[in-house]
Amino acid sequence: MTGPAWRTRGEELLLARITAAAGREHLGKRRATYAAAAHTTHAKPSWARGIRGLPAFVRYGRLSATKGRDDARLDLYVRGMTIAVKGRILVVRYDTTSVFRTGSPHPHDAARVGTSCTLTGVGGERVVLSGRPELGDAAQWRSAIERGVTRSRLPASLAALDRGERLAFGDIWLTREKIGYGDVCAWWPQVRHLRIREEAVELDIDGRWHGPGPAVSGIPNLFVLSALVEHLGADGVC
Repeated sequence: MTGPAWRTRGEELLLARITAAAGREHLGKRRATYAAAAHTTHAKPSWARGIRGLPAFVRYGRLSATKGRDDARLDLYVRGMTIAVKGRILVVRYDTTSVFRTGSPHPHDAARVGTSCTLTGVGGERVVLSGRPELGDAAQWRSAIERGVTRSRLPASLAALDRGERLAFGDIWLTREKIGYGDVCAWWPQVRHLRIREEAVELDIDGRWHGPGPAVSGIPNLFVLSALVEHLGADGVC
């Protein structure tokens, strides 16, 4: 959780910009700072174009495309985070971001985020984050991001289902009564578990695994989906 000592004038100015950007988006109190590697692009992916009602990210200019990965500073707040890379600031809100897993999952824990993850900023920009091997703290900041997004999204998702809305996580859909993808459809009392196997989602329905389902790389906020399945499935349905 420790980062480099920000002592130069330029570093002080960067911190001031980070703090100002977080304040404008009302991210709350800063909780932690990490170092990571980042690949940034200004191109909006297809899954980000449907995001509506988000303020345009114009205060510090759009992040320019790069072929390599640059050193980045991650500042995690109560309601979101900032990513400082090459002197520019990307703001991410937990209640609007889409987090996609990229890379291979941990060999001993298939539910863990892979070697890197892609996040969307408040204006639809995307950034791919990965850990710096010499620091070894990537699992910490990935878990912190997951917890923040889940805390923000889970109550709103459950409220939407209670209102009769249908939610979509990539090709997986949910209602208050059912979950499904492709030809698979089940009532919540039938659903026992969700797992990731060979980079695809599978559901345990009445003791039988149904898969392979959609690829995890196409599922936004997979950890929120997992929390919903845990809450609404056979062991948690109310």
